[in-house]
Formats: sequence, structure tokens, C-alpha cells
Amino acid sequence: MKKRALLSVSDKSNLVGFAKGLIELGYELISTGGTLKALKDAGLEALPVSAITNFDEILDGRVKTLHPYIHGGLLARRDDSSHMEQLQTRDIAPIDVVVVNLYPFKETIAKEGVTEADAIENIDIGGPTMLRSAAKNFRDVTVVVDPTDYESVLTQLAEQGGTVDFRKQLAAKVFRHTANYDALISNYFVDITGLEDPETLTVTYEKVQSLRYGENPHQKAAFYQEANGKGASIANAKQLHGKELSYNNIQDANAALEIVLEFGEQPAAVAVKHMNPCGVGIGSTTVEAFQKAYDADPISIFGGIVALNREVDAETANLLKDIFLEIVIAPSFSKEAFEILTVKPNIRLLETSMEVNAADRQKVVSVIGGLLVQGRDNGTVTAEDITVATDRQPTAEELEELLFAWKVVKHVKSNAIVVAKDNQTVGVGAGQMNRVGAAAIAFEQAGEKANGAVLASDAFFPMPDTVENAAKAGIKAIIQPGGSKRDQDSIDECNKHGIAMVMTGMRHFKH
Repeated sequence: MKKRALLSVSDKSNLVGFAKGLIELGYELISTGGTLKALKDAGLEALPVSAITNFDEILDGRVKTLHPYIHGGLLARRDDSSHMEQLQTRDIAPIDVVVVNLYPFKETIAKEGVTEADAIENIDIGGPTMLRSAAKNFRDVTVVVDPTDYESVLTQLAEQGGTVDFRKQLAAKVFRHTANYDALISNYFVDITGLEDPETLTVTYEKVQSLRYGENPHQKAAFYQEANGKGASIANAKQLHGKELSYNNIQDANAALEIVLEFGEQPAAVAVKHMNPCGVGIGSTTVEAFQKAYDADPISIFGGIVALNREVDAETANLLKDIFLEIVIAPSFSKEAFEILTVKPNIRLLETSMEVNAADRQKVVSVIGGLLVQGRDNGTVTAEDITVATDRQPTAEELEELLFAWKVVKHVKSNAIVVAKDNQTVGVGAGQMNRVGAAAIAFEQAGEKANGAVLASDAFFPMPDTVENAAKAGIKAIIQPGGSKRDQDSIDECNKHGIAMVMTGMRHFKH
């Protein structure tokens, strides 16, 4: 009996060459629709599926391969005499190779302005069904979903049809592929129906790269990205220069990007070390913003990551090149800046959009045996949102500084204190077990710069002790969420020292 291969693909790259290879190996080709046309246009012989099923496709092509003459040929076990007798009785020929890739659902929903009707019409039914049938019967059927496998498949088929282990690997890839496809469809319907907290959470990510190791050399790691991820993202970034990114590089780069995205209205620079900001500055130019970020902590920035929200120009590049930095992230690099920075062979230059993706609503964190899912902390406050709790009102300049510090403290590990002055962080206290300790670190780093500065706290003050220490350091205004049973103690302490305190009604815990 002649061997048969069924080909039905939306991605026709290298299709004709692969089909020729199958014919040379003695396979009879069966095909559908556009794939059949492509084969015939190339002068290759192929039977339409309707010639096998004796049934024309119907419903605008929605039904053409969903037929026992197709799935019987795919699912019959060759070592089961009962299966083979049933095929013979019904004149069904086995199908030995299946080459299918699916309707472009992912690409369709990524299009601007795609309609629900277009999306639904690009949900493949027959394709996944054939793939699953062939993959289930991998002991007898070779199933191909990825054009990059064509060459190795032909090599295997030329050697007595290939090994079971090879066909099993191809089948495993099929089930990963269809799971990814179904997850995209599932998530699309979750979105369009507005469902929150579905009874099952289906997530799918696509591999960007294998990493040399994780946080430490004994840990394995890889980097994956969301399908159809848009906007500002390290996963979407284009690496222009430098060594391959490491696990820790990606974590730190993401932290830097998240912070710099808070400052869309003016040039901003962020320096990050171990996922905490060591310096943040805004200015009228990129070079001014970076100089402020650098001056905030010229020691910790060594070996750090810098993110800027404007193009890197030559003047800024000349400052950057004099520092040992792991990564510089920006929306673009001028030609001159690129030439200046690439003199350093190892520095990684990443180019990414600075457009915040409004659809990026969830944050997923793994715990042993499960996942925590929450909405992203996109909370912001403006001057209109805050409440002045003290006798003294903040000045206009102080209010501007307070809102700047509030944007930064949101991204500092709790307990978090940020001291800021002149649109620059001058002290950052991160990740302490108590707020007094976090403040002490920030004041020590700020030194004399704390005098006349403002302070931001990610959560309320349960005691007035932080305010007492802030007064000693010379802090003139404080921004904090409020909400403690003992808020009045801190308010009284501020009034005692003439410190203005505003409350946001919003906290920014970051664990």
C-alpha cells in the first residue's frame, strides 16, 4: 500500500521543497484549499481531501477534514489487527504523515481593530483535531507542526520511516502547540466576556532564549514572553549590542523600566541595583536627568542598570561610557551615542517602546505549588487626590517633589522610604523589617541633602518615631497613605516641627 502524507498549512514557508522530498520518498500527497493550490502551482501531484472522503467541503470550508476517512486513517493502530481489518472493510487507507499548522489566530487578534467575527473565524477546528489524532498515534504516524522540522523529518523518513522516539518528540511539540493555541483562544474569550478570576487559569508564553543560569549558577533558567505582548517590555526589547542577558539582568532591567515609565511627561533616568532604585532623576534634558540619577548614589550605580525614557544622545552617552554599567535601556540611541557606547564590548544596549500597555492588567507570581495573580499596581495620585493632614500646607514646589518621591517609592521593596530633593532621589531605604530602619538608611544616605527635602513612605506610620527622625534630619514635607489608628500621633508630630504631611489613601506595598 502506498504511503500517504496529508498537508494543510497556513504557514507555507519551505512547503514546496518539503513536499518534493516526500514525493521522492514515495509518498502520495493529500491536501486542502490554499495548500493544495500552492502544491499544484509548483507542478506537484496532490489529491484533494474530498477525493479521499467522497464528500465536498461545506460551510465555507469549516468542515472538510472532519471525516472518518481522515481520522480513521490517522488513528488506526497498525499493530492492531482489528483496527486494520476495520480500515480494509471500509476501504480506508492509513495516513502516515500529517503536516499541519493552524489558522493564524494569534496574528489575527494582534491586529489593530480586529472584530470579534474575524477572531472567531480564525479559530481552527479541523487542524487541531488532525494534529491531536496524529500525535496520539505517534507510534505509527509522523506529525509535523513546525516548518523548522522539515529537514530532520525528511532525514528520518528516509531511514525506514524514522524512530518512535523521534515521532514521540514531534507529538510532544504538537501538544505544546495546540495547548498554546487553545490558551490564546481561552484568554481571548475571558477578555471579551469580561470574566474575572476564572475557575481555571490558562497561561501561555513563548520562549525568548535559554539562559546560562538563574539567580545563581546552580539554578537552571529560561526567558519566556507573552504571545502578542505589546508596548514597553524587556521581552519585546531589541538588543542592539553586548553580551547575552542573564536572569538577574532581566529582573533588574524590568525593575528599571517599570520605574522610568512613571515619568512620561519629562526626561527621566533611573539607575537600579538588585531590583531597587539607587538613583532617580528628572530634568529638562536626558543628560540632566541622568546626571541627577548618577549623583543620587554614585557608588551603588556601579555595575547597575540604567533606563532612560528619551533617546540617548552623544552627551548622555559620554557620561554613561565612563561608568561600569550592565545595561542601558532607552527608546532609541542616536548614531553618535551608539558609536560611543559600543566601544565597550560587554555593555548591553536595549531599545524598547516607552508606551505603557493598557491591556497589561495582571501580575503572576509563583509560590510552591501555585500561583498568585493580582492586578498590576497601576495606581497613581495627583495633587487633586491627596489630603493635607497638617496645619502647614505644602508649598507648590514641595508638592511637586512629594509626587515625584511617591512615584519612586512605589517601586522600592517594602518597607520603603524615599527622600527626594530637586527632582532627584537623595536617599532610599528598601526592604527593611521596620519603617524606622528603612528611614534610617535613607537619612544616612542623604546626609546633609535631607535638610529641606521631602519624604515618601509606601505605607502608613504606625508610630510617630519615623516623623521624629525625619524632623531631626531636616525633612520639610511627607507623603504617606494614612490609615493607621494612630495617624493623629504622626500628624501631631509633624505639626510640632512645622512639617507638611499629605495622605494619599493608597499604599504601595512591594514584597
